[in-house]
Amino acid sequence: MKNKKIAKKIIIILLIIIAVIATVIILNKQKKENAKTALCDFVNLINEKNYEEMYNKVNLSSMNKEDFINRNKNIYEGIGSSNIQVDIIDVKKENNEYKIYYHEKMFTLAGEVDFDNNVIITKDYKLNWSSSFIFPQLGENEKVRISTIKANRGEILDRNDKPLATNGSILSVGIVPEKLGDSKVTSISKIAELTGVTEDYINEQLNASWVKEDTFVPIKKIAESNISLKEALLQIPGVLINKEDGRVYPLGKEAGHLIGYVQAINSEELEKNEGKGYNTKSIIGKSGLEKAYEEKLRGIDGSEIYIVDEQGNKTSEIVKQDKKDGSNVKLTIDSDLQSKLYTQMKDDKGFFVVMHPTSGELLALVSTPTFDSNDFVVGMTTKQWNDLNNDESKPLYNRFIQKYCPGSTFKPITASIGLTTGKINANEEFNYDGKSWQKDNSWGDYHITTLTAYNGPKNLLNGIIHSDNIYFAQAALKIGSNTFVEKLNQMGFNETLDFPLYLAKSQYANENSEKIEGETKLADSGYGQGSILVNPIHMASIYSAFANQGNMIKPNIIYGENKEILKEGVMTKEVADTVKEALIQVVENKEGTANDMKISGTTIAGKTGTAELKTSKEDTKSGTLGWFDCFTVDRENGEDLLIISMVENVQNNQDGGSHYLIKKIRTLF
Repeated sequence: MKNKKIAKKIIIILLIIIAVIATVIILNKQKKENAKTALCDFVNLINEKNYEEMYNKVNLSSMNKEDFINRNKNIYEGIGSSNIQVDIIDVKKENNEYKIYYHEKMFTLAGEVDFDNNVIITKDYKLNWSSSFIFPQLGENEKVRISTIKANRGEILDRNDKPLATNGSILSVGIVPEKLGDSKVTSISKIAELTGVTEDYINEQLNASWVKEDTFVPIKKIAESNISLKEALLQIPGVLINKEDGRVYPLGKEAGHLIGYVQAINSEELEKNEGKGYNTKSIIGKSGLEKAYEEKLRGIDGSEIYIVDEQGNKTSEIVKQDKKDGSNVKLTIDSDLQSKLYTQMKDDKGFFVVMHPTSGELLALVSTPTFDSNDFVVGMTTKQWNDLNNDESKPLYNRFIQKYCPGSTFKPITASIGLTTGKINANEEFNYDGKSWQKDNSWGDYHITTLTAYNGPKNLLNGIIHSDNIYFAQAALKIGSNTFVEKLNQMGFNETLDFPLYLAKSQYANENSEKIEGETKLADSGYGQGSILVNPIHMASIYSAFANQGNMIKPNIIYGENKEILKEGVMTKEVADTVKEALIQVVENKEGTANDMKISGTTIAGKTGTAELKTSKEDTKSGTLGWFDCFTVDRENGEDLLIISMVENVQNNQDGGSHYLIKKIRTLF
């Protein structure tokens, strides 16, 4: 009995010992985890740039709070550090402290840096901090330096190597306070008036803490080409103008929507492009081809981060990145043609798309009104931006990437569908008289109307020559909705066209619908109304089929790329030739709606179009679009042109929209 009691006591003692040991193990494990957490939390504070709270997490006797904050801030922010991460390798207990061995990785202006390091975490879970925590080789009296070698951004060139976006000089307008003299108030007022910045802004810059009497205080950047402004500013006492590197757009407004512009990267873009070598001082393409070809155009600056001793001698290299210049982008665009067409359209709301009909090379893309890309580079005042953004003519709206009701320019497409499917015959005559028609009484008071009556047979050729709405309404009904939609899908409707700039999808029905509902809507669609909306660049590809034996050419903007078929066999060669000959007669025939486009020695196939944007019979505000689409046929110099053009609000134009455009296009020949 006594032995049993002894055994029981021993067991209890052993259990107590085991429990104590287990508790000690658990506590030690918890302390290790707490030590790890202390390190990770400290690193998070670095990423958050919360230097003051960092100071509260360290044991430090050799440096006061202000020096600690300045040292960390200057180094981490000076090298552009971000996304600092630590991977803990081992934790060892030393007395009542923990020594953590870890691997650290961070992104900097010179690229990624990684290294092994260690730190002591005290029993109160603070870091025994020294400068070697930042970099293992960094001494207390040493400094971290960064040097940068600027990389060049690639240029955007036209087909003849003329620059459309290039690296040049811009002017920095500034003030030297001591030179203002007694006329300070008057001078500041004149500078504000000329540059568009406010007097309050100028005074705020002049009163900054870093400004001394002989300091150059930058106020505004201006284009080097703005000679008159430069000369006017230099007449003001205190003004000094320096040159600095900048992106320059030689065509300015003439190619604003196409080329776009660059500006300083913002925080959202920096986060989105993390790990790609961008930093807070980077510029990035914001719109147009500058944005579309950012990856190819951008240059990556060369940088070196290194340590120097108290005498400024380099003691060690932390990371080095060689500079990488961006690559040039050569376009198919013809600068001279782009400029000519901009000049023709600059006072209107509209667009020109010019493409070589058999190669697909885009020669001009003009949208008006527009903006000057140079203004975005030098920086706009709030007033300039508000004026641009609130302008009712929408200069920031790129029209050639949108979609519009094509009106009668769509009729050749309906003709090609009817002929290709055998639903209509080119020689077939429809029966109707006058300028108004409806299928039967089931249409109620709805009628199809056309602008002119003519005496000839109601066949395809005359339907196109006279732009007869009734003929193409009847043709669409004969084709039928299912066949009509099927062939439009084959031509790329409801598809996003592969192109550097995002293009709106062409459509035949409202969103979320793949049908043309109802006979009247189908009839309207036959002559380009209803819910038909077409993107201009897509329209250029469709019209190219009439010049390419029924194959749609893929629009291309990069010089030297091979010709590519976008959609093969959307119509037969015979159908393409039939429609092409009819389009030639639109210009050649005296009764053709585009006879004023006839030019001696040049064969032109074309189609006029007017699209009413009325939402109801009572709508008098939506306006009218004027279209003219054409292409030359077998020009002697081989430089054929396919032109898609549109101008808005032509309802009050005495020439009519199409003929207004024809006058402008004739200047190219």
